[in-house]
Amino acid sequence: MDKFYKPDLSSTRYRPKRIHLVDKDYLKSFYKKYPEYKKYSRAQLFYMIKKFNEKLWRTSLEHRDGIELPESLGYIFIGACPQAKGPNIDFAKSIKYGVRVSHKNWDTDGHIGKIFFSNYSAKYKLKERALWGFTACRTFKRTMTTVFKEEWKKFIFIENTYKVSQFYKKVTQKNYYDKLAKDKLDNYNEFDITD
Repeated sequence: MDKFYKPDLSSTRYRPKRIHLVDKDYLKSFYKKYPEYKKYSRAQLFYMIKKFNEKLWRTSLEHRDGIELPESLGYIFIGACPQAKGPNIDFAKSIKYGVRVSHKNWDTDGHIGKIFFSNYSAKYKLKERALWGFTACRTFKRTMTTVFKEEWKKFIFIENTYKVSQFYKKVTQKNYYDKLAKDKLDNYNEFDITD
């Protein structure tokens, strides 16, 4: 068994400077563009944005196919993936026992849950789409892990070598042909001879 040494928590750390989206410059431009919202403070606007985003990610946990972000920014869904080939260290238990302990994900038959973001579908033609990214907030990640442990079979299985953009194209094409077939079958009358 490999020994595991507890990290020195009192040593110096590098913390990058954080930039908030709702800062003074953003508020000035927002109030200039929409003067009717001047009655709302920064805290109130931030609360509204936070609640809207929470509603989005909660919806992505409820629906297997995920959500489409507003303004055609992309698509978010939860996927079940095979376990990583390298060691997946459980740091809390490793520190407790002094030996390297790995996560085995017995609850989910060895599968891990991941949050996927894609904007490479033909539907989303952003000029600089390679610059866009998605980072989930801590609450979203923690809620996703608890939901995934209970309902992991509900989510889409994604292989390690599979491109998410290809998956999305196939899903939209399948939905299109399923809808087309349903429309044809709903109007089908076996006694009507005319085309």
